[in-house]
Amino acid sequence: MKDILRPIYQERASQANTLGVLIIEKNKPVSPVTDNFDVILLVIVNEADQPWYVKHYEFDNKKAAMHIVDEQLLTYWIDTSTYRRAVEWVINGRIVFDRNEYVARLKEELSSFPQEKRELKMAMEFAKLTRSYSESKDLYQTEQYLDAYSRVIRSLHYLARLAIIEKGYHPEVVVWNQVKRIDIEVYKLYEEMINSTEEIKKRVELMLLALEFAISTRAKKCAAHLLEIMSSKTDAWTFGELKIHPAIEPYALDLSSMLEYLTEKGIIEPIREETKGKMIYHRKYRPATS
Repeated sequence: MKDILRPIYQERASQANTLGVLIIEKNKPVSPVTDNFDVILLVIVNEADQPWYVKHYEFDNKKAAMHIVDEQLLTYWIDTSTYRRAVEWVINGRIVFDRNEYVARLKEELSSFPQEKRELKMAMEFAKLTRSYSESKDLYQTEQYLDAYSRVIRSLHYLARLAIIEKGYHPEVVVWNQVKRIDIEVYKLYEEMINSTEEIKKRVELMLLALEFAISTRAKKCAAHLLEIMSSKTDAWTFGELKIHPAIEPYALDLSSMLEYLTEKGIIEPIREETKGKMIYHRKYRPATS
């Protein structure tokens, strides 16, 4: 298969802005990692006219897709988990061209998972988890039990991804097989939720308690990225200032729920500042001192 595709990727490899080429082959009948294509060619380039360009091919009753991706976009995908398949392509792909060992170094960085990138991803998943958990509680309290069940399953998915990142791994597309190997306690929560014979209402009630414990015990660790940013100045922050901070952009949409949860837990301290209006205050935030 590699030999058949060689002319296609060699043409790309000969171009000066191509940094590396990886090949990923389908290894099972249904393959979400390859979008069910038999082969993926990932071509990483520098300063492309289009950040992401895709071409499809057919050969010997097989299908191939070539993704030409600018390195800046690929880095964004990796750092923010925007396109998780790309992370697996880099980790598991076979290198067929590598200019100045660019791809080898990228693989090594993904394998080592530097602390600063891990903290960003933990903050992102934690922010999603706090929002989903809050929505689950609201649906349960308003007796929307089926919707609450669905939202709890989603919350468990975020918790699973968070558990994987905590252990120093990148979450794969197929999360639950991965988390079963890495964090059996989180996996058992998922099993309990879907296999329990209790009525839906009781299952949701019990799982909300388990989620609250799992979230609260991780809160400070998962907030490290946000707390470090907030500690970079002595003054308290307005929500608006935090929301537009470039480093927080990957989880800005879920920042409000994360901030409220951390405030409830005493990890972040709300500060009131007077306004011109009587008995109306600006609400600002800073890391709690205790």
